[in-house]
Amino acid sequence: MNRKLFMCSLILVMLITSSSYAETVIKISHQGPADPEMNIQNYFVKEFTERAEKKTEGSIKFEVYPDEQLGSEEQRMELIMRSGLNQPVADISSFNALGTVLPELYASAIPFMFNSYESAHIFFDTSDYMNELKALFKERTGCVMLEVVEEGGFLAFTNSKREIHSPKDFAGLKFRGMDEGQIAIFKSFGASGTPIPWGELYMALKTGVVDGQMNPAFYVLLGSLTEVQKYMTLANIQYSDQFLIINGDLFDSLTESERRALTEASREANELTRKRIEAQDSEQVEECRKKGMNVYAPNPEEMNEFREIGQPGYIEWLKTRLEDSKWLDMALRDSESANAKSK
Repeated sequence: MNRKLFMCSLILVMLITSSSYAETVIKISHQGPADPEMNIQNYFVKEFTERAEKKTEGSIKFEVYPDEQLGSEEQRMELIMRSGLNQPVADISSFNALGTVLPELYASAIPFMFNSYESAHIFFDTSDYMNELKALFKERTGCVMLEVVEEGGFLAFTNSKREIHSPKDFAGLKFRGMDEGQIAIFKSFGASGTPIPWGELYMALKTGVVDGQMNPAFYVLLGSLTEVQKYMTLANIQYSDQFLIINGDLFDSLTESERRALTEASREANELTRKRIEAQDSEQVEECRKKGMNVYAPNPEEMNEFREIGQPGYIEWLKTRLEDSKWLDMALRDSESANAKSK
């Protein structure tokens, strides 16, 4: 090999090594199956990671871990908080995980707070409440909240015992609560609530440990809950969302263009996810009906009765969790503004 050829080969090896060394591999986890058709979280992750890799021209790569392969929600939250550049991690986290370190987040889940999808989007994308909450999250945990991900539309009540047309129909029923806030809602209606992980919900409903739960129609179908639930009430209780979070040390170590790419990719993926969810919502409700569920849509008077009882009960519980009432005040103010701005 002549000297010129040797030098060219050496430079090529150095370029390849440098390129490989510069590549950042991020492990991103979520719960649910690795099926973008059946699991909307997986759909979002697929759209997000593909866009992020393209926008960064491959300087960032992703390894996806579905089905809680990196642990339970709480374990994944702890992993992201303590992991640094040696183990870069991101996650799609729920209220159940984030609420333990950021109880102020529960102010965004006051029942019956939004009058439409659009008003919820305005609130979560642009409100002062969300901007300040993201800053508090970074300060408290060292993590970055990149996006509030829509994951199934508005929540509905389901149960195996009776039709629910008003709060009094909850008397004596036992419900699964995804978090303390949901349990507070059930208690305000005169039912009891208990926390049960998603993976254990089907058997809990089948064996009568609990009579009901609340989730969007999408999750009722995903979990085959139509087999163990007879009645569905479309009360549009809470906007169903989860949160794309990433280790802060990792995010801060990226170049400005890489950080911008991740932010843009997460927003674009979320917009696609929203369109998909909202287009399929009525179809999924109809599918629940075809699978044998009795589906009921409350009239305006009944909805108002749910709101008049459910909101105060939840707010009273929330006050016991918040050290500063400003978060509650901001969320109520900004949601009212979002409702006014929506069509």
